[in-house]
Amino acid sequence: MATRSPEGTTQPLPVNIDWRTIPPVSRYYAITPPSPSRKSLALAGLLFLLTLCTCLVAGAQFAVAFAHNESVSVDEFVRDFKLLYQHPAALLSGLPFAITLLTILLAHELGHFFACRHHHIRTSYPFFVPAPTLIGTFGAFILLRSPIRNTRALFDVGASGPFVGFLFAIPALVYGVMNARIVPGLADPANSDIVFGVPLILQILARIFHPNSSVDFLLLHPVGRAAWVGLFATSLNLLPAGQLDGGHILRSLSARTHRLVSTFLPALLLFLGFFRHWTGWYIWAALLFGLRFLRTAPVYDDTPLDPDRRFAAFLALLIFLLCFMPAPIINL
Repeated sequence: MATRSPEGTTQPLPVNIDWRTIPPVSRYYAITPPSPSRKSLALAGLLFLLTLCTCLVAGAQFAVAFAHNESVSVDEFVRDFKLLYQHPAALLSGLPFAITLLTILLAHELGHFFACRHHHIRTSYPFFVPAPTLIGTFGAFILLRSPIRNTRALFDVGASGPFVGFLFAIPALVYGVMNARIVPGLADPANSDIVFGVPLILQILARIFHPNSSVDFLLLHPVGRAAWVGLFATSLNLLPAGQLDGGHILRSLSARTHRLVSTFLPALLLFLGFFRHWTGWYIWAALLFGLRFLRTAPVYDDTPLDPDRRFAAFLALLIFLLCFMPAPIINL
């Protein structure tokens, strides 16, 4: 009998080994990882509450803008931040947006969390990132506390979040489209300070529920706008580079292709930012370029993915194409 070392070499087991001298924990390959600490849970809870506050402000702004047939209301956004400490109850109109968005983001991160638990990978609780922006947050993330040992676990951890988040976002988007308003000239610079991009999935739903109207005239209900934000976050996470979800999926399929794409994708995003006039692509290009200098833990077991996971990788690509927007936000 032989056991495979991390470097891929085989070494014979000692004949006269005394198994009683080996700690019980080290005798098994799969060990249930310990739960994150209470301090980590407290920090996650605090960040969630702060993000709820910023999302309520964003949601209240979208509610007022929707009532006035506008995409956004910058003046209302500034005023609502004062309501956080002056009259918090006035922000209850932002609950539909805030609860929908936080549910989608939480579902995404819990998909990662439970995939890690399934593969006995230590991880933190989901951490939300509050932000005083028009969408109220910079998203959420979890931290991996132990390496991913094989390609199948790498795929499951990377794909679980986008799949679950997408499944939660679609019903909210359908509701938002069904209750949307038709506002002619919505994308006209004279009527809107900001124009939101239209992903492919939104174009499909708009043709189903509003076949006689242009998708550019569709003003989403705040619940639908929260779903739009969730789909936007999903598309960013599925960029096939670095340590993003899409990078994990591509690396589980081909480590060589992952290295090539991680090298050239930042340049592609720079060109996209230049031609589509969204400065956010410059930030993402810099972020992906910086991720190339971070140490990536090796995957010791590079067993190819099974057919079911390869088909799931195709579904992940399909979700990316349905959610991706070359120009997500256009400042007019």
